[in-house]
Amino acid sequence: MSKSTPFSGLWAVILGGSSGFGFATVEKLAANGMNLAVLYRETSITEKPLLARFAAIAAENQVTILPYNVNALSNEVRRELVRKLEGKGVGKGKIKLLLHSIARGNLKPLAGDDALTTEDIQFTTYAMSNSLLDWTRDLLAAGLFHQDTRIIGLTSEGAHKYWEGYAAVSLAKASLESLAKYMAVEFAPFGIKTNIVQAGITPTTSLKMIPGSEKLIEIGNSRNPLGRITQPEDVAKMVYLLSTDDAFWVNGALIHVDGGEHCR
Repeated sequence: MSKSTPFSGLWAVILGGSSGFGFATVEKLAANGMNLAVLYRETSITEKPLLARFAAIAAENQVTILPYNVNALSNEVRRELVRKLEGKGVGKGKIKLLLHSIARGNLKPLAGDDALTTEDIQFTTYAMSNSLLDWTRDLLAAGLFHQDTRIIGLTSEGAHKYWEGYAAVSLAKASLESLAKYMAVEFAPFGIKTNIVQAGITPTTSLKMIPGSEKLIEIGNSRNPLGRITQPEDVAKMVYLLSTDDAFWVNGALIHVDGGEHCR
């Protein structure tokens, strides 16, 4: 017999759920009864243990997890997947949360032999910002969103200050923050609340790809008032809280989840 939870019968769509913030959110929401459609990009070798973990989480929490190893940035893939979700029993009005946790982009300087190109910037901005709008529009048009849906994007301190090699991602994150403000207003009539979470420096796979990430982690540990660096689970807990009925009135916010790191 399935257990009754606040999210029983509801769904979340996680864009970028194989590691880091996305995977931690899968674990947290599943533990609270949310069914999940999880999109990611992995090789056949790395996907095998991931699928085993998804199956174990689903069985333990008596929820459904639909894994999709696809390119979430493709227009064709997005439209096809929206149709597939309807056929997998997601149903009209059942998607409570859309989390954008895609970390794909170019980590290059603005000048030099390997400088960012216009195409690099356009790709990174679409991957980490504008794609959220396309997913929102298509899911809304299909009637899959709940009457009280939450859309959450993830940003970082690098959107507001200099990090080496982070220019394209910084542009994308700043764009995402601006986009979320407009989505908060223009999608509100459909019952959608849009918010952004700014995580503290977190030792994810994506962070470790940034030049000088070891120094960022060191700084994060030393300046955090609570004496430790942010973990993916800290962010997943905020995503969970923003998905609850009690967060109904939170819309258009940028919420720091960093233990006060941003205060220094």
